[in-house]
Amino acid sequence: MHRRGVGAGAIAKKKLAEAKYKERGTVLAEDQIVQMSKQLETFKSNLEEFASKHKQEIRKSSQFRVQFQEMCATIGVDPLASGKGFWSEMLGVGDFYYELGVQIIEVCLALKHRNGGLITLDELHHRVLKGRGKFAQDVSQDDLVRAIKKLKVMGNGFGMIPVGGSYLVQSVPAELNMDHTVVLQLAEKKGYVSVSEIRESLKWERERACHVLDHLLKEGLAWLDSQASGEPQYWLPALFSELTSLLSISDGGK
Repeated sequence: MHRRGVGAGAIAKKKLAEAKYKERGTVLAEDQIVQMSKQLETFKSNLEEFASKHKQEIRKSSQFRVQFQEMCATIGVDPLASGKGFWSEMLGVGDFYYELGVQIIEVCLALKHRNGGLITLDELHHRVLKGRGKFAQDVSQDDLVRAIKKLKVMGNGFGMIPVGGSYLVQSVPAELNMDHTVVLQLAEKKGYVSVSEIRESLKWERERACHVLDHLLKEGLAWLDSQASGEPQYWLPALFSELTSLLSISDGGK
């Protein structure tokens, strides 16, 4: 028996059905977009009302500020995106992070001759708080990270390097690649590192290890102790906690 071919009418009917399904799907998708837009507008309106009601807490409490930033992020609102506009004018967060950025720059510049432009986030936080005094707005490490990200966008050499669950803050436009970052992470526990330690831990050739360490020395990010027993040691002043403590004491409470 021969199978009967599909008639032109059946084909047309099938295409019509497909077109209707497609049209229906488009309508449903548009409805969903409209509903989501309405929900976002409602959420944004509620967020503005919340911000207006709690602006003093947002300004004063670093913990409250973090929670508010997270709420904003859920709908793609960045209160720091512009120095002007509703959020900055209402909350003053633009001014807050601008002033904080200036403080960060001042601290980093003051210590640059000692640490070469690298400082732990912990020490930066400590020095910023010390400089602000008892009665200033509370500042968290999260605030510092946000301010540094804004400085980074300005292209003035600021950046953050992950080390030991925290960060090293870089305040100079030195070019640090992944090799440099890995060596900094290796030196994190003791504050120094040697060529043999790098070769043993990272399985590098001697030339590669020396190239990285020479670059850190050249940029002023490392100090060389050629009198160390065994072999020369490369100290990272930003990671050398004992040295940091001594320098803090020599500052005389500055």
